[in-house]
Amino acid sequence: MRDINVVVLVGRLTRDAELKYTKSGTAIARFSLAVNRSRKQDDQWVDETSFFDIDFWGKGAEAVNRYLTKGQQVAVEGELRQDRWEQDGQPRSKVIVNASNVRLMGSSSGNQGSGPSTKGQPYGAQDASAGPRSSGGASAQNSSPIDSFDDDIPF
Repeated sequence: MRDINVVVLVGRLTRDAELKYTKSGTAIARFSLAVNRSRKQDDQWVDETSFFDIDFWGKGAEAVNRYLTKGQQVAVEGELRQDRWEQDGQPRSKVIVNASNVRLMGSSSGNQGSGPSTKGQPYGAQDASAGPRSSGGASAQNSSPIDSFDDDIPF
């Protein structure tokens, strides 16, 4: 059985994303995400913030990069990747979130109303909204009784 490496984070960007390209021309949007959580300590709620470095690869990175500005709330789906290297003879490592999907959640904390018209649209994954969508319920005007029962069922 394969191991599972999945992470989902919702937080705010701590800086504008940087768009870079590999030697082969693949785009990488790099940004940092602050994720807050609360926990109870001595009968009081204490806020803690964790910071995560995110790498978002490919065409999705190019498409969303201009909207990834400091303060923007985003949801990130991906996996953890540990980078290892040696510096001054000492082994070093850093855990990075390798994003497969980035979703814009709202406007920047100081920019109400600005941002893309695709708010909430995921970048990086296949676009599942290409086909027709159901509203989740039948319309009272267009509904007709469905009679798909087969009387020949043996039970």
